[in-house]
Amino acid sequence: MLQALINIFRVPELRSKVLFTLAMLAVYRIGFWIPVPGVDQNSLQEFFKTNVTGDATGVGRMFQFVQVFSGGSFSHSTIFGLGIMPYISAGIIFQLIATAYEPLKKIQQEGPSGRQKIMEWTRYLTLALCVIQGVGWLTYISQSGLVYPNWAANPLWWVMALTSMTAGCIFLMWLGEQIDKYGIGNGVSLIIAAGILAHMPQAAFWVIQNSPIRELGFVASTFGFERAEASITWMGVLALIAAFFMVIAGCVLITVAQRRIPVQQAKHTRGRKVFGGQRSYLPLRINHGGVMPIIFASSLMMIPSVAFGYLKSSTQGTTGWVHGISTFLGDSFAIGEYPYELSYIIMIFFFSYFWTTVQFNPEEMSKQLRDHGSFIPGLRPGPRTAEYLETVMERITFVGAAFLSVIAVVPTVVNKSLNIDWSVTQFLGGTGLLIVVSVGLDLIQRVEANLLMRNYAGFLGGADDGKGPRIRGPRGGL
Repeated sequence: MLQALINIFRVPELRSKVLFTLAMLAVYRIGFWIPVPGVDQNSLQEFFKTNVTGDATGVGRMFQFVQVFSGGSFSHSTIFGLGIMPYISAGIIFQLIATAYEPLKKIQQEGPSGRQKIMEWTRYLTLALCVIQGVGWLTYISQSGLVYPNWAANPLWWVMALTSMTAGCIFLMWLGEQIDKYGIGNGVSLIIAAGILAHMPQAAFWVIQNSPIRELGFVASTFGFERAEASITWMGVLALIAAFFMVIAGCVLITVAQRRIPVQQAKHTRGRKVFGGQRSYLPLRINHGGVMPIIFASSLMMIPSVAFGYLKSSTQGTTGWVHGISTFLGDSFAIGEYPYELSYIIMIFFFSYFWTTVQFNPEEMSKQLRDHGSFIPGLRPGPRTAEYLETVMERITFVGAAFLSVIAVVPTVVNKSLNIDWSVTQFLGGTGLLIVVSVGLDLIQRVEANLLMRNYAGFLGGADDGKGPRIRGPRGGL
């Protein structure tokens, strides 16, 4: 791996791309510390610690969910407080509309010009979402007393604060596009991953502070911890570390796992020569939906959690059947309770199949195979092939959805059962970990491709070591 890192800086083009990407991510992290004027940052952080972090009724977890995509700057109310989430939401909205609205689908199929037009509309929708989310957030913190009174009463402050947060989101969108153009990797995904990884030192600090690690001499002298009873034993620390690496290994496995369908190319005779007849594979991803089912399920489950939590708090101090029902629903749909988690898992399965249906069309794929003169051995081209592909996709989607359900529930189970802070348990599963693993794998593959194209050794083996292909199949082929 050290040799591969050295090889990156041997290639001038790749070196410039990597350095440009790192510079853009550094700009993003600098903007993370530029606050919105007029907001009491100390009161805001204290408010989040006392009222949001421990809130399991939906409001607190909603802000924590948004912070996954904003890099934590939501609790600091910086100019990047909205993060890149409005841009992602706008892209998802157009992607879903294109599957149901035929004119938009035709524009999408026009090629680069159609995609450029949809990208322009996506930017306009991003601007509208920024304004809506910015107004909602500023209203929330002003009504909570987190804005200085003389600022909150000034209409110019609202214009300034809303403009700065909207401009911050648009700047992040531009930053991601520059990384796509001049850097390496997917710019928007790298920005999200950088924001998630920014929480890792905080999680490590919490583990050190609440475990016997703080009693070690060099740790105590460096951080100056006071002597107190640790809430996590040495076995608990080892279990957390083991669980962390096991979950990462599982995420990598499910991200790259494929179901390979054998495809045979028909032979064509032209004169005295025979063309075709080659055998290849059609790779179908086990987790075809990626992280989208968890995002959709989490967003939708916030609605009953927030609604029932608000209904429970509004009926406090009353009696009767209304109070009983509202209390039952509020307690049942609090995050970590059995009805909530069961509904969460059901929604993950539903959106896994829904997203696969949106992204994967077996009839169109069977037509493409037939048009290219290919077929699946033992199956007639056309409807029989489409039926087979649909059956296979349904089965492997069930496996992918089951794994996503486990990954999504693990942080909450660890948080509730072992009383470990959410900032630590979010690295044991959930949306953030899947995003980081997916982005990391994509980045490694892009760097690997650039190195091998120039005949340099990559991370997984050598193109210049004389040992042939890096990854071989079960019979020695590629």
